[in-house]
Amino acid sequence: MFANSRAVTSNQDAPHPALADTVRRHLGHAWRAPLADHDRDAFARAEHWLAGSSGPLILDSGCGTGRSSVWLARRYPHARVLGLDQSAHRLERAARRFEPIGNLLLLRTDCAGFWRLAEAAGWRPWRHYLLYPNPWPKSAHLKRRWHGHPVFPHLLGLGGELVLRTNWELYAREMAGALELAGRAASLSPLTVENEAITDFEEKYRDSGHRLWELVAALDH
Repeated sequence: MFANSRAVTSNQDAPHPALADTVRRHLGHAWRAPLADHDRDAFARAEHWLAGSSGPLILDSGCGTGRSSVWLARRYPHARVLGLDQSAHRLERAARRFEPIGNLLLLRTDCAGFWRLAEAAGWRPWRHYLLYPNPWPKSAHLKRRWHGHPVFPHLLGLGGELVLRTNWELYAREMAGALELAGRAASLSPLTVENEAITDFEEKYRDSGHRLWELVAALDH
């Protein structure tokens, strides 16, 4: 990928003033939007694939073309890795780009719907990765960011260790603030990618000179 990515621009220069009210409202009111049939189908396929397995589960949500999912599956061969993305086009590219790996399944699904189904089924992933790009930098789009979305309590309910990487510090700071409101502590630190980048965006942002950030949080109380 070319090293020509522009830095994130936003009309926010600090965490959104409505962040706390938005997070508290979602924590206090269950999200009752109907679940899509394709998300139910994807979840059923995942359950079938995981049946009988005893290793830890890793979720790679918004996996795109699957580079990060492949990296995780190779790094943690004892784990089962589920890469989730809503784009059939991106997942088709993954199928052309990478050889199948026995402990990896890529699924087309909406992450929000899948998380709700997984939480209801009692899933408890070991780790949950949210890796680039950075969603919705305009202040009007707070509720489209994961920490401002109604699905945020379900993300928490899945538990495990959350690992978020971004080239937009404010996004990570907002996530840390939302987690604090929910009673979870997060660490945020600059990320030095000295070896292989684990996503195409990470490689592009690094080569474009962007500062990268990593947030890590234990979601279990």
